[in-house]
Amino acid sequence: MREFEYRALPWNVIFGVGSLARLPEELDKLGFARALILSTPEQIEDAEKVARLLASRGAGVFTRAVMHVPVETVEEARKEVGRLHADCTVSIGGGSTTGLGKALKLEDDLPNIAIPTTYAGSEMTNLWGVSEGGRKATGRDVKVVPNLTLYDPELTLSLPARIAGPSGMNAMAHAVVNIGLKEPNPVVMMMAEQAIRSLSRSLPVVLREPKNIEARSETLYGVMFAGASLGTGLATLHHKLCHTIGGTFNTPHAETHAIILPHAVHYNASAIPAATQRIAEALGVDEAAGGLFDLTGAVGAPTSLKAIGMREADLELATEQLLENHFSNPAPLVRDGILALLLDAFHGRRPGRRLG
Repeated sequence: MREFEYRALPWNVIFGVGSLARLPEELDKLGFARALILSTPEQIEDAEKVARLLASRGAGVFTRAVMHVPVETVEEARKEVGRLHADCTVSIGGGSTTGLGKALKLEDDLPNIAIPTTYAGSEMTNLWGVSEGGRKATGRDVKVVPNLTLYDPELTLSLPARIAGPSGMNAMAHAVVNIGLKEPNPVVMMMAEQAIRSLSRSLPVVLREPKNIEARSETLYGVMFAGASLGTGLATLHHKLCHTIGGTFNTPHAETHAIILPHAVHYNASAIPAATQRIAEALGVDEAAGGLFDLTGAVGAPTSLKAIGMREADLELATEQLLENHFSNPAPLVRDGILALLLDAFHGRRPGRRLG
C-alpha cells in the first residue's frame, strides 16, 4: 500500500524561447510598476537589457550580487529598494542573484521575478541561504518562492562551457538527492528522474554544440524539474556538506556541488541500494556514483576540491562543522566516513560501488 503526502509550491512558470519579451506584460498582470533589477557584476549587460525592456517599469539596477549572499550585500540591496521605492525585484542571472532576490523576499516580503541564465535551479525551490562571519545559514520558507519564474533558453546561449558544466551538475544534484532517500516521495521522484534524464543527455550536447538551442532548451527543462524536486523534497548530506564548505571556505557554489555529488551518492549507496539503482537507470549507466563522476568530467566541471582552492588541512574543520548540524540522512553520519568522503573528493578519486 502506498502512503505519501505531497504539497506543491506556488510556482508560476513561463517557459519558452523568446519568452523574455513577455516580462513587461507579466509585470502589469502582477500589478508591479517599479522593479529593481538584480544581477552580479559580471552580468551588467543582462541587467541593462532588462532595464531597457522594462523602460518606465524599471526603478533601477543593483549589480552587486555575489556568491553565498553575504548579509552585507542584502543590506545594501535593501537600502536601494527603499531609496528607489521599488515594489518588486527582477533577478536575472544564476544562483547568486536568485539568492539575493530570495533574501529580500524573506526579509521584507518583497515580490521577486526570477529569470535564470544559468542552470542553478534554485528559482524553483523554497530554500534560502545567507552567509555571515564565515558561516552560511540556510532554511526553507515558502515565501521565498519567486512570484514568477521566466525561462528563456536563448538567455543561456552565451553561458560559457566553464560555467554551463558545473551549473548543470549543480542542478543534477537537486534531483539526485531526492531519489537517494530511504522513502522517496513518488511525485518528487518522477520530477527528479525526468531532470536526471534530460540533464544527462542534453548537457554534454550543450558543451559540444554551444549554439544548439534544442539542447539548451532541454537542459533548462531538466533544470526546472531538478529545482522543483529539491523545492518539495529534502536536503540531506550532499547539500549540507556543500553549504558547509561554501559558507566556510568561500568555494564556488556550482563547482562544489559538482565535486561532492558523486561522493555523497557513494556514501549513501549501501543504505539505499534500490534508490541508488534508480539514479543509475535515469543516468543510463550501471553504477550511479561512478556515472556521476564520469559525467562531471565529461561536461568540463572540476572533479577535485583541490582544484577549486581548498587545502587538505581544511577537511577536518569541514567535517567538524558538518557534524555540528542535525539532519536526516540514509546512512549514519560517522566522522571517519565523512572525512574519507572529503579526502576522496579533495584528490578527485573516482568513487567505487560501495563505501570503504
